[in-house]
Amino acid sequence: MPTGTSARVVLLGAPGAGKGTQAAVVASQLGLAHLSTGDMLRAAAAAGSEAGLKAKAHMDAGRLVPDADVLGVLFERLEGLRRSGQGFVLDGFPRTLEQAQALDARLAPWGRPLDQVFEIDVPDDRLTARLVGRRVCGACGRNYHVEFRPPAAEGRCDACGGALVQRRDDTPAVVSERLAVYHRQIAPLRDYYRRRDLLTTIDGDRPAELVTKDLLAALSSPAAKGG
Repeated sequence: MPTGTSARVVLLGAPGAGKGTQAAVVASQLGLAHLSTGDMLRAAAAAGSEAGLKAKAHMDAGRLVPDADVLGVLFERLEGLRRSGQGFVLDGFPRTLEQAQALDARLAPWGRPLDQVFEIDVPDDRLTARLVGRRVCGACGRNYHVEFRPPAAEGRCDACGGALVQRRDDTPAVVSERLAVYHRQIAPLRDYYRRRDLLTTIDGDRPAELVTKDLLAALSSPAAKGG
């Protein structure tokens, strides 16, 4: 399996599983591009584009963003990486079997298929606690948690002093819907990647550094597949 800057990796996981944190660390350590569809869609929403505002309505309600609104943004970025030869860590995509098939169809003519797919597994009760307690700085976007990573001054960002807010998709009712959607969609996706001997399951209910260690070890060993 290609390693370093040419690897092509997918991180799966329910909302709150830590895939964004892990994707950022793995991408940084291996020189890969970190592709977060959630971040890309939120940036489009903040910019006020038509597609971004459509995506925002779905995200705020805890629904999956329609494929058509995701694929265009993502595939444009992948085309740039193809030209440069840089690999990537996909965070937040694919979320459905149809998205996985669309991704494979786009990569196939380039002769650069996926190398590895990980699912970071965390129990639902732990995911709920992580998400409901999460707070985000409205000014700079820095993340906090009321229990696990509180700010020095309650309700204020340590970095810029901005007000901390709870994302609308982190409220208890929306979190419950997000997890229900994830469980409905992930089973066929697991089967799809397991049949291709690409899927490795990682225990995500541990300190982040241990999860990172397992991910990097699996990426360094072609035999570490099918977990």
